[in-house]
Formats: sequence, structure tokens, C-alpha cells
Amino acid sequence: MAAAMEGMRTWRGLRSCWGARPLCSAAVPLCSRSYGVLPPPRDEKEKALLHRMLRVDHAGEYGANRIYAGQMAVLGRTQSGPLIQHMWDQEKKHLQKFDEILAENRVRPTALLPFWNITGFLLGASTALLGKEGAMACTVAVEESISEHYNSQIRALMETDPEKYKDLLQLITECRDEEMEHHDTGLEQDAQSVPGYWLLKNVIQAGCKAAIYISERI
Repeated sequence: MAAAMEGMRTWRGLRSCWGARPLCSAAVPLCSRSYGVLPPPRDEKEKALLHRMLRVDHAGEYGANRIYAGQMAVLGRTQSGPLIQHMWDQEKKHLQKFDEILAENRVRPTALLPFWNITGFLLGASTALLGKEGAMACTVAVEESISEHYNSQIRALMETDPEKYKDLLQLITECRDEEMEHHDTGLEQDAQSVPGYWLLKNVIQAGCKAAIYISERI
């Protein structure tokens, strides 16, 4: 219940940002202003594309934060705790940036934030119960899926107008690079040694693909 309430508070906070942008700016002071407001789209089709893109990116970063929260709940006091915390801190910065961009451009976040709140935490905690290797296997699977998704967005923006969307491209590229850093860290931390690694990875990535599809549309 507490996790669901946290998701609802995030949703309400974003809604308040739409109607009171100065309050939103104060709520996320660490957001980089260099990404600013997106340039006006050429037409409704391009606007819809950008809104889907931003909505799913925000949902992905929100889910990643909840996964690391679940991992820290189990492994926070172990030797792996500082490493997981470092990756989580980077994800927090990603989420702050997308919080700001959604608010500035009045993009509706996915209605499923409360659901991703719970499932993300449970995924992180349950895989961490398998030990450090289980948590790292989850990290590899999730970060690989997110990186591939970011790559597809980079290609789409490059084909649309790379100069026009250079700030968004910069943000997505920076996030993609850090996600790949997390992916590589997971491999270095023996992710592949967990029993049933390939099955676990495939199941998690199937869930990631479903989450991406749903979050773009709902």
C-alpha cells in the first residue's frame, strides 16, 4: 500500500507541475536547465511521437529507480551496497531530468506509475534475494533493454531533425551511456554466474518490452 501511495504522489506532483511550473522547478533543483523546453513540433503527428517518447522514457527511469530501491532494501548493508547506490544515484538524476521535461512540455506521464512502482521494487528485491549475482543479472537485463530502446529513439530523432532536437539527443545519449555502464558493471560483477541466468534475463527483458509498449500508450 505504501508503494502504491508513493506512485500516486509522483503522479500528483507531476500534475501540479503542469499547472504551477515555478513550483515544479523548485521541486527538482538538480535538473539540468540545458535541456530546456522542446522546440515546437511541426505537426500533431510529431507532437504525438515526442509525447510517447518522453512518456515511456520517464516510465523507464521511474521503474529503474524502483528496481534499485528494491535491490538496496536487500543488499544495502552488504559489500555490494555502495556500488548499487552509485548506479541508483545516476538513475535518480535521469528521472529528475525527465520529470522536468514532462512538466515543462505538459506531457502526461503513464497512468501505470503506481503499478511500475510496485513491480519495479519487487523485481529488484526478488532478484537481490538470489544474492549479488542475481541483482546484477537483473541489472544487465534491464539496462540492456533500456539501452536498446534509447538507441531506437536516437535513430528516430536523427532521421527527423538532429539539429532541432540536439538537446534531447544529448540527454538520451547521456542516459544511454550510463545505462550501458551499469550493464557492463553487472557483467563484471558476475551476473552470468547466477543459476538460470539466460532464462532469468529473457524473462526480465520480455517484461521490459511489454512495459515499454504499454507505457507509450497508456
